[in-house]
Amino acid sequence: MQKTKTGVLIVNLGTPDSPSVPDVRKYLREFLMDERVIDIPYIKRWLLINLIITNFRSPKSAKEYQKLWNERGSSLKYHGYDVKDLLQNALGDDYVVELGMRYQNPSLESSLNELRKHNVGRIIVIPMFPQYASASTGSVSQKVNEIVSKWQVIPSISHVNQFMDHPKFIEAVRARGQALMDKEEYDHIIFSYHGLPERQITKGSVENTCQFGTCCDTFTDKNRYCYRAQCFYTSRLLAAALGLSDDQHTTTFQSRLGKTPWIKPYTDEVLQELPAKGIKKVMAFSPAFVADCLETTIEVGQQFKEEFLEAGGETWDLVPSLNDSEIWIDCLKQLIKGA
Repeated sequence: MQKTKTGVLIVNLGTPDSPSVPDVRKYLREFLMDERVIDIPYIKRWLLINLIITNFRSPKSAKEYQKLWNERGSSLKYHGYDVKDLLQNALGDDYVVELGMRYQNPSLESSLNELRKHNVGRIIVIPMFPQYASASTGSVSQKVNEIVSKWQVIPSISHVNQFMDHPKFIEAVRARGQALMDKEEYDHIIFSYHGLPERQITKGSVENTCQFGTCCDTFTDKNRYCYRAQCFYTSRLLAAALGLSDDQHTTTFQSRLGKTPWIKPYTDEVLQELPAKGIKKVMAFSPAFVADCLETTIEVGQQFKEEFLEAGGETWDLVPSLNDSEIWIDCLKQLIKGA
């Protein structure tokens, strides 16, 4: 009997099909209508997103996506396809690798159907988010399970929920940063992560552990799925790998939306204070992202740089995301083999 292959589904958040306003609006609607992303009652969420957010935000976001787009399209998508091909080559013929996006294309349903065509006996799902959050990893896992639950034959499915402390992940990110540090001396390192509303952290808190303070200074069984604690833990591991002392780096959070409290400290507020402290040369990491995208290239790499220079800073360098680095492919291979 022919050996059954293992399916591998790597998943990233998603991207508009083009930087046009209609395509950006379509993407934002699907993304923001996810109940795990904006966790308010459906009617309120529908009114907020369809009548306010997408109408006002889509034209502005489209302009930002136009800055990001190149001849290959969206960096998030083409880096995803590059990783898919490299990972397929690294794993060999016993595996079938597909790329899916939680929102827009290639859709999770189409990618899972490709795996079904190969009659895979098992599927390993790797959401490409190092730190677990309900709004990212949780949403991917829920959607995959919903889709596969409708199949007549349901294969075994394994979900990789987090990998922020995997040695190869830390090594891959460190190598990206070290390449810049070998060329330039920096006064300080910023580890900037995507933010989340505090209420989403509270909802998943075990025994009321999460207090948005020093509770994130240690990583335990009780806070191992607290997104903020995971980010601080990632920063400590990266700082140790780079040989940084505690006063040489700061962990911050970006991309907040709305007026409700999001996890702190906020990146845009921290960078404004640094020049007055004599910190003029900064290197910024985005360790929540494995592929360059709007939040890294535009927000951290351009917008934050402009704000830092206006505040009196001299150098703001963004560390490239892992994209298709060799160590990152090796990390994924190890995650799959260990799943």
